[in-house]
Amino acid sequence: MTGIKNVLATVKRENPLAYGVVIFHAMLVVLSLLGWMIDDRMLDGLNVWVKPMKFSISGGIYVLTVGYLITLYPFSNRKKKLVTNIISWAMALEISIVVIQAARGVRSHFNQSNIVDGILFGSMGLLIGIVVLGMVFFIVETLRLRLKTTVPVQVAIFLGWCIVFYGSWVGGQMISQMSHTVGAPDGGEGLPVLSWSTVAGDLRIAHFFGLHAIQIIPLFAIKAQKWTRLNWIKILVILAFAALYAAWLVFTFYQAKQGLPLINL
Repeated sequence: MTGIKNVLATVKRENPLAYGVVIFHAMLVVLSLLGWMIDDRMLDGLNVWVKPMKFSISGGIYVLTVGYLITLYPFSNRKKKLVTNIISWAMALEISIVVIQAARGVRSHFNQSNIVDGILFGSMGLLIGIVVLGMVFFIVETLRLRLKTTVPVQVAIFLGWCIVFYGSWVGGQMISQMSHTVGAPDGGEGLPVLSWSTVAGDLRIAHFFGLHAIQIIPLFAIKAQKWTRLNWIKILVILAFAALYAAWLVFTFYQAKQGLPLINL
């Protein structure tokens, strides 16, 4: 809990806009929960407010992560704010579209049923494209620069960004087929809340784990640093963990493309 408070305090101090966008996402989580309780409309087998709730949680965590990690880079304050603000605005606008479409009771993704929905879906693609460019920027800069952290943690951050980029690529695969389910229509039987298909392949699984690698792998590295004083052992452990994590993503992606569910109920 102390660690979370420190991250929030750092982001609030270094970039108030990013902090505000994190709070905005948190407010949308509450709004979505209230909507879930009082609105019984269904879409693709789920309450219309479940998707914006999930996206608000994930998006808020991502903006918070970017806002904190960029403080470790030897950039000027102006550059830090520019990069973080661009990503924060892109994420804020993207989640706003998701919430607006939920309120309308229609799909936010893969929806080109009319001009308005097509423009909103296209806008989301543009906004996420900006976020993906940010990922590429961080991959290059993490490889090029010396961060204000230990070498093992920097290795973990680099690997995290690389895997996040892969997770985004999986998202692109969903856009290319205009659905997230393989072997069945979207909206069939799925896991509670997550809605991952239990009867067909679902690309959202690899996408989800890929996008959160930038939190999971560096956090693992921080824990792994306590196991030994030797940097080369720490790095080997981190590399092994990242390799297993990447293998899991490749497996879930391959399984989904074969039309097979992760959990068959």
